[in-house]
Amino acid sequence: MKILKKLLKVLVIFFGLLIAILYITDTDYLIKAVRTIYMNGHSTAYLEDYQEFDNQPIETATPMPWPKHANYNQVKETKALTELNEASGTIAYVIIKNDSIWFENYYDGFDEDSKSNSFSMAKSYVSGLMQKAIQDGYIKSLEQPVCDFLPAFCDGKAAKMTVGDLSSMSSGTNWDEAYYSPLSITTRAYFDDDLSKVMNGLEMATEPGQSFKYASGDTQMLAMVIEKASGKKLYDYFEESFWKPLGAENETLWQVDSDDHDLVKAYCCIASNAKDFARYGKLFKDHGKWNGQQILDSAFVAKSVKPRFDDGEIYGYGWWLAEFNDKNVFYMRGHLGQLVIVIPEDDLIVVRLGHSITKSTGDGHSPDFYTFIDEAYEMLEK
Repeated sequence: MKILKKLLKVLVIFFGLLIAILYITDTDYLIKAVRTIYMNGHSTAYLEDYQEFDNQPIETATPMPWPKHANYNQVKETKALTELNEASGTIAYVIIKNDSIWFENYYDGFDEDSKSNSFSMAKSYVSGLMQKAIQDGYIKSLEQPVCDFLPAFCDGKAAKMTVGDLSSMSSGTNWDEAYYSPLSITTRAYFDDDLSKVMNGLEMATEPGQSFKYASGDTQMLAMVIEKASGKKLYDYFEESFWKPLGAENETLWQVDSDDHDLVKAYCCIASNAKDFARYGKLFKDHGKWNGQQILDSAFVAKSVKPRFDDGEIYGYGWWLAEFNDKNVFYMRGHLGQLVIVIPEDDLIVVRLGHSITKSTGDGHSPDFYTFIDEAYEMLEK
């Protein structure tokens, strides 16, 4: 018994010292990481982790259900698609043809209304909110300096950084996009209770506006710019600009760093479902127009889905870019393989949500990404 008491005392002292060290070294966000991720049996952020964080609700207005295609669910999944869905933990797979649901299926206990984390698909929405802020007169143009809104970026190279640089992932900051390193700024941003402090501590590494470098921090800074320019919380602006006008059927949630600071985690973390995510893909497929209303400027939409830099042909302004059988493809993309894929030439949208995806290859896209498209065409041709 005495040995157990001594052991318990040693453990209490050890963990007490460990926690003290974390606070002293300003790495106490790791406590939250362990509690929300590792103690739930995961090694990284996961689809339903929004339940472990503070969120702000995004309300619906008048729901506009997707119509069902005349051939709705008349074709079964291909063998290759079924095998990939099982191996990668797909939870939703939806094919939308000519603005109608042609096929939909859900897995692993999820259904059409189940919420799951968008992860970086949220970046596409934030880029659109930037354009909305320009249209509403809050931001002058893509060329307006970030310094006009964020004083921490007014010196040296940072003074040259523009709003458009943030949207096209070319800020030039020293952001390190490392998902699995506990000490990376990406991890800190995901778990820290004061995200503004984290962002204002960024430093410049290169000249802004020169080349593409994927950095979640760029989108987070862009969100802070939009909030400062508009005087509105990003989740409220999102609700009034997109979620309600696009007829979302379900209320959604957007994670914030904490109730105290209430800064939306803009680079990620909208909890919604496949068919409501797909609406934003349709908006861009239709050149910014929804039900006859021009919500986003068509010139900006066209600019968004073309590469800004020769060395970054896979990214535009908030959208990933690819080719499939000589057809232009643009898509929203998130951690673990969240995808809203748009192929305008064929009036086609493919949505896939799930637990994992094969890592991207040399062309910047996952081989699974191509398979999800390929098998959709295979099904459409049956």
